[in-house]
Amino acid sequence: MDLSNQTLVTYFILIGFSQNLQISILLFVIFLLLYTLIILGNSFLIFTVIVSPKLHTPMYYFLCNLSFLDLCCSSCSVPRLLLDTLSKIRRISLIGCLIQMNFSLFLGGTECILLAVMAYDRYIAICSPLYYTTIMSWRVCRYFTVIMWLGSFILSTVPTMVKPLKFCKENILNHFVCEVLALLEVACGDLSFYKITIVAIGFFTLLSPLVLIVVSYICIIISILKIHSVEGRSKAFSTCASHLTVVFIYFVTIMIMYMGQTRRFSSHVKYISLIYAMFTPVLNPVIYSLRNNEVKEGFLKILTTGCMTHTML
Repeated sequence: MDLSNQTLVTYFILIGFSQNLQISILLFVIFLLLYTLIILGNSFLIFTVIVSPKLHTPMYYFLCNLSFLDLCCSSCSVPRLLLDTLSKIRRISLIGCLIQMNFSLFLGGTECILLAVMAYDRYIAICSPLYYTTIMSWRVCRYFTVIMWLGSFILSTVPTMVKPLKFCKENILNHFVCEVLALLEVACGDLSFYKITIVAIGFFTLLSPLVLIVVSYICIIISILKIHSVEGRSKAFSTCASHLTVVFIYFVTIMIMYMGQTRRFSSHVKYISLIYAMFTPVLNPVIYSLRNNEVKEGFLKILTTGCMTHTML
């Protein structure tokens, strides 16, 4: 396509969910409540792990990374969503939209890899407890962290830097956020490079981590079945089921988004996006920490120490 005579887009209009004032107010209250829970729940976990020396282990280190990622992922889109929900003109600049898109891809890919690392950590802890401190040393954890963050950053940013997207006339996005698939729907020129890139990156950031998670939990479940105590098996299965539920919801929604699209962009994608943008960041602190006795004991100890210090003063 000859783009020389086309008017280049400088901003986008986000359709969002509804223009009806009453519905918009209701959605604003719901989104604000969920975002508040995300902030409180994940901040609670990060604070508790940092302050409690007992929780300075690889498991809780990765949980802190997960909570930080959830805070960043939700903050990348939800504040803008809250503002647009009560606004008639839902405009975002081209630069702002592309920055939001790249941050979303970067953070989402990082979380997928992190969930795989966390599953591997639990596999080593349960299946090879005698070698856990050697295999999951702090040096190894740092390597995992660098590879996870840096690798995801490169995969999410290099394609758009190598071949920047071009936009001609259409500037209305049927979404509440600058999702890459929504942007591809209104982009100009040959988009085959981006579609192939999405599938290729999806293999490394979605399918590979998912396979590692499944294999790790299969090994964990086999080890749990060898536990003689019925109560111990029940408790372990309950924990694994909770973790797998969150992982399943997160990965399935993202795979539907990025690996299950046909030639045309579906308007239902924005509703699916809400699941991993708002609901999984709410569930993660509950599943991974608030149901964890060590975290609750650590937080209660912090409160007790704080109250005693305040009383002494």
